[in-house]
Amino acid sequence: MTTETLAEAAIEQNIKQFLLVLSVSLSIATLPQFFSWFRQIPYTLLLVIVGLGLAFVDVRLVNLSPQLILTIFLPPLLFEAAWNMEWTKLKRDLVPITLFAILGVVISVIGVGFALNQAAGVTIGIALLLGACVAATDPVSVIALFRELGVEKRLTILMEGESLFNDGIAVVAFSFVVGFALGTDTLEIQELIARFFTVVGIGIGCGCIVGFGISYLTQRFDLPLVEQSLTLVSAYGTYIITEDLGGSGVIGVVTTGLVLGNFGSRIGMQPSTRLAVTQFWDFLAFFVNSIVFLLIGDQIKFEDLGANLGLIAITLAAMSVTRAIAIYGLSWLSNLLAKSDISLSDGTILWWGGLRGSVAIALALSVPVTLPQRTQIIAVVFGVVLFTLLVQGLTTKPLVTKLTPLGDQAVRQEYLEAIARWVAMNRVLNYLTQANGRPEIDPEFYRYQKALVEGQLDDVQQDMDKLRNEHPQLREFAVEQLQEELLAIEADTYSELVRGGRLSDKLPPMLEEVFKQMNKQTT
Repeated sequence: MTTETLAEAAIEQNIKQFLLVLSVSLSIATLPQFFSWFRQIPYTLLLVIVGLGLAFVDVRLVNLSPQLILTIFLPPLLFEAAWNMEWTKLKRDLVPITLFAILGVVISVIGVGFALNQAAGVTIGIALLLGACVAATDPVSVIALFRELGVEKRLTILMEGESLFNDGIAVVAFSFVVGFALGTDTLEIQELIARFFTVVGIGIGCGCIVGFGISYLTQRFDLPLVEQSLTLVSAYGTYIITEDLGGSGVIGVVTTGLVLGNFGSRIGMQPSTRLAVTQFWDFLAFFVNSIVFLLIGDQIKFEDLGANLGLIAITLAAMSVTRAIAIYGLSWLSNLLAKSDISLSDGTILWWGGLRGSVAIALALSVPVTLPQRTQIIAVVFGVVLFTLLVQGLTTKPLVTKLTPLGDQAVRQEYLEAIARWVAMNRVLNYLTQANGRPEIDPEFYRYQKALVEGQLDDVQQDMDKLRNEHPQLREFAVEQLQEELLAIEADTYSELVRGGRLSDKLPPMLEEVFKQMNKQTT
């Protein structure tokens, strides 16, 4: 066979494997619709369980390459999370998130490394390398659970914000430690600090340049499909460029996503375009997660896990203790320095919900083949990831329901749905009023339709009044929702004026400070 024929056959085989993985993933997604019991298990964990079943019968869907995860799968997952992250809410908890992401990773790497070195006799280089591999949290299934249960938004911001930034810090830590494990580098504090700021600085710089550049570019035209495509190009482009320049591609992608989601989408995109881009990234994140979590389970090698159960147990114990030290200790420090007001129950959920996933797997598989202990490292990391996903992942829901008052969140969600119906019915009624008198519409039919809509509107109004009477706290929540809507209208108005050329740049919001002062006076 010629080289061209072999290449075509390889491409065809890859497409078949991809379609097989996708078919299995989407089939799993439909299971909860047919069997209600499966609704108790988060979708990502269900994928891991099915992947484990395939691995048990030795059905390997595809070879999992670390570069495939880091270069193809990781950028869209990071970008989607950053795009949907509200900067105003992230900014309020930037101190605890930064502490968790930086000092938390350092505590985890050193703590796990020390425990493996002292308790199992693992050389310090390999022990620190294992610590770096399991330092990054990946709470995708926990975040999905939070949204399903209606957990307080702030807890979601804390967990997702930590995960976004500690991915980048963990990858940076791994790059430092891998050279030490191979004996080619030394861990000198001054050099590590200088390299850390260089790598992180390049990531933030590249992310800002790409993010703000595309923001001002999309401000000059209104082409929804082009703008949507540019976000995709920016996610992958930022990662590749930043890595080539010696920076952290993960931090670069997160920065780009934050800039475009909070700035670029406001000044350069119509509301309909913004919605379309958000839906596109929601789909892409679902698509990528479906593949990644299935393949994590499918790549497990049970004989390697069995041979390293002792190391896995030590790593899990050390990881649990160091995360407790990091979360509770740094929460106390953040409460002291920035009055973050992170409660003990919130800290407990953050501690137990710090699952490990695709980043840990990718880092383990990225260990150079020249390292004799590579197989052992991969087995330990896979064992740790498997435990956190299945044990911690499946027990997080009862923990959350016990520690977090969810009743108020459910009522708020019901009230939001009632507001949405009230707004929709009013718009329908306004349209009917404008359509009155059209020659092709029979007046009697028009009156019937209007009475029908008015009846539905009265029902919704009664539901809203009932909810407010039964739950007085909803009155304050309604005010918060109205303030958020007014802030969005103000921001969209400035963006429209910028696009129309009547403003050269977006003005800072006026209402935000007004509302802050008003809320202080009422509390």
